Amino acid sequence: MTTYSHLLIETTAAGVRTITLDRPDRLNAVNPALADELPHAVREAARDDVVRVVVIAGAGRGFCAGLDLTEPALAATTRTEQLDPYRWVGAWVHALTQCEKPVIAAMHGPAAGAGFGLALACDLRVMAHTATCTAGYVRRGLSPDAGVTWLLPRLIGQARAMDILLTGREVNAEEAERIGLVNAVWPAEFFAGRVADYAHALASGPPIAYALTKRLVLGSSDASLDQQLREELTHIKTCFASRDVREAMTSFREKRMPVFRGE
Repeated sequence: MTTYSHLLIETTAAGVRTITLDRPDRLNAVNPALADELPHAVREAARDDVVRVVVIAGAGRGFCAGLDLTEPALAATTRTEQLDPYRWVGAWVHALTQCEKPVIAAMHGPAAGAGFGLALACDLRVMAHTATCTAGYVRRGLSPDAGVTWLLPRLIGQARAMDILLTGREVNAEEAERIGLVNAVWPAEFFAGRVADYAHALASGPPIAYALTKRLVLGSSDASLDQQLREELTHIKTCFASRDVREAMTSFREKRMPVFRGE
């Protein structure tokens, strides 16, 4: 496994890989090294069959405070960089959405700017009751990046998204759960344990069905109903041909929990 300067990587026996942003002195704000390392770590997790679920977390008090303004990294030095549509934190979004395993954002502390976008790009978001999130870009005279303008309206609707983006205000955990921005809010003192339980429960699920479900959901916004029905039929046929479905049917008859192996 690769060693990273600004990431901590841990994998449990159940296949939960936690990728922790490790710049706690800067609330895990994004510098050039972190911007480059995270997509590599996510792709590494995506390729590893041992990994069943990915958790993105932050060290210290914050999840991710967005762009580190003390280490600017947006200036392109080559034509290739200038024309790269995934350069900078866009690569995060691409890596996360292409990862065909469930990805959980564990927001125990502030998520702002690109850190907010990082959380939005994950499949599931859980939040400590003391945490906050904000787009925040307008407070620095900036328009959003990290896929925020694509992801946020799809999660909570255009009107709510416009309010959060144009005011740059903080959203607390209670509001985030109410408007569907996060899947669950847990007490800060029990947060790490609840995240672990949640991730391990997911890790026991069927990897093939997870991958195909993620493909279907992410592709649905650009598909007609007819196209989506055809895609669903194609993918469920793939599932029916898997050993995991046979195991699920057998375990149902035997009145036990299935053991999915991704086969």
